[in-house]
Amino acid sequence: MPANDLLIALKLLLLLGVANGAPILGRRLLGSRYGWPLDGGLCFLDGKRVLGDSKTLRGLVAAIAASACAAPILGFEAALGARVGFAAMLGDALASFVKRRMGLVSGARCRGLDQIPESLLPLLVVAGQLALSLPQIAAVTLAFHVLALPVARLLFRLGIRERPY
Repeated sequence: MPANDLLIALKLLLLLGVANGAPILGRRLLGSRYGWPLDGGLCFLDGKRVLGDSKTLRGLVAAIAASACAAPILGFEAALGARVGFAAMLGDALASFVKRRMGLVSGARCRGLDQIPESLLPLLVVAGQLALSLPQIAAVTLAFHVLALPVARLLFRLGIRERPY
C-alpha cells in the first residue's frame, strides 16, 4: 500500500475509533441522561426488541458529534466525519438487530458481527468521496476487527468500558 493510502487508512481507522468509542464515553460522562432507546422499546414481529436498551439517542448524537469534531483534526471535512459517525451507528444498530434475531441478549459478544458492520458501512459511505479502493476498505475493516478486542480490554482496564469486550 502506498504511503498516502496507508496514511488515509490510518486516519480512517482513528475516525472509526472515535465514532465507535463516543457512545461509551457519552455514557460515562452523562450516565443515564438522554439514554432513550432508539427503538423506543418496540418489539419486532418475533416479539424481541428491535435493538435493545443499549442503542440510544445519546450514543447516536455522541458518535456523530465526536466524529464531526475529530474529522478536521485528521484532515477530513466535518461533514464526512458526521457521515462516518452516523454510518458507524447504523452498522452497530444493524448488528444489534441481527443479534436479537439470533436470540443473543444485549451486550452478548459475537465476533465479526460486533465489528464489521460498524466499520464497513461507514467506509462504503465515504468510499466515493475519498476514492477508496476495495483493498483499502478491506484492510481498514480488517484492522478495525483485529484491534477492537485489545482496545476494548484496554478501555475496560482504564475504567472506561463496563465490559472487556
